[in-house]
Amino acid sequence: MAADRDTVITGIGLISCLGEGTDATWAALDAPAGFQPVVDASRFAPWSVHPMVPLEWERQIPRREQRQMEPWQRIGVYAAGLALDAAGVKGNAALLEHMDMIVAAGGGERDYAADEAIIAALRDAPNPGALLNERLQSDLRPTLFLAQLSNLLAGNISLVHGVVGSSRTFMGEEAAGTDAVRTACARIASGQGELFLIGGSYNAERPDTLLILAAGGFLRRAPFAPVWERLATGGGAVLGSVGCFLVIESRAHAASRGAIPIARIAAVATDRCQRCPGQATAVAERQLAALPPLDRPGAAVISAAGGATAPAAEEAAFLRMLGLPVRAAATAFGHSMESAFPAALALAAMCIARRRLFSPLEAAEAPMPAVLRQVLVTCWGQWRGEAMALVDEA
Repeated sequence: MAADRDTVITGIGLISCLGEGTDATWAALDAPAGFQPVVDASRFAPWSVHPMVPLEWERQIPRREQRQMEPWQRIGVYAAGLALDAAGVKGNAALLEHMDMIVAAGGGERDYAADEAIIAALRDAPNPGALLNERLQSDLRPTLFLAQLSNLLAGNISLVHGVVGSSRTFMGEEAAGTDAVRTACARIASGQGELFLIGGSYNAERPDTLLILAAGGFLRRAPFAPVWERLATGGGAVLGSVGCFLVIESRAHAASRGAIPIARIAAVATDRCQRCPGQATAVAERQLAALPPLDRPGAAVISAAGGATAPAAEEAAFLRMLGLPVRAAATAFGHSMESAFPAALALAAMCIARRRLFSPLEAAEAPMPAVLRQVLVTCWGQWRGEAMALVDEA
């Protein structure tokens, strides 16, 4: 592939429990006194969450637009605005009109008050079916099928920030985020696009999704522990509210507008398996073999492992075989489903720009004294989907 078709990252928008933007995130990760996790263990007990940092939403979203957005949409629109600002394209209609967008999104959020009122009324209703039909028509929003609401994140980004090129929304938890990145990179490499906004958002502070994931045995009930440490005490994910969007573009396009790349996405691969023992490892080994050679000792790993016991334990074993310094992004800001892979890529780019890996987040993670030149980003979904990307100097 010609160098001018390289995919480079020129803007990062990242918000989480660690703060707003890359500088605040880095300061929290690499604090002189050591990393201190931000965890709320009481609001949704017995489950913990990494809550979103308080934000002044008006800085990126006009107040009139906020009223019709659910929290996960506000998180995504805000992060997208930060990415556009960082890339120097915010408000530039000539660029935004041909900027393509690929969003990884989940379903819409419930109206808890309406749900509870309907359930309470059904208990004493002489004709529950008739009452349910009546209340569904009068109490709920027109978009009853909540999966339809996944498209609203991209729609709101278009309305608020003026991104009006092609738009795609992928659903499918972690795999939605990985394929959003892979698809955009492939389109840049093939000349089918020059400038993309990609990413996703996740609101972890939702009783309904916490209940669903807890019922599936995915969440951690024990006290908080870092990702690798918790594998010895039952594993389980601790969800985090995260918004992450990246502006990526061809090297030629970045040069034409004078943008300075933060890092390069040298390669990205996605796949899936049925998760029989050893299958995910076999997928990862094939992906690694297809990547450019790792530049040891200047390489490290940022893993988006969520903490679900079986996949995280298998991924940990695979990463030990690589013999590279590893950091678990979910220890820092929690597991964020659709935005997990974009957020891990953002951390990788931040490290590449500084030419060093941030300090270990737990005892199992080794320090890295060498100059950082490459980051291998991994993401194994809690149910399906395995992805790998190589990020290096631009």
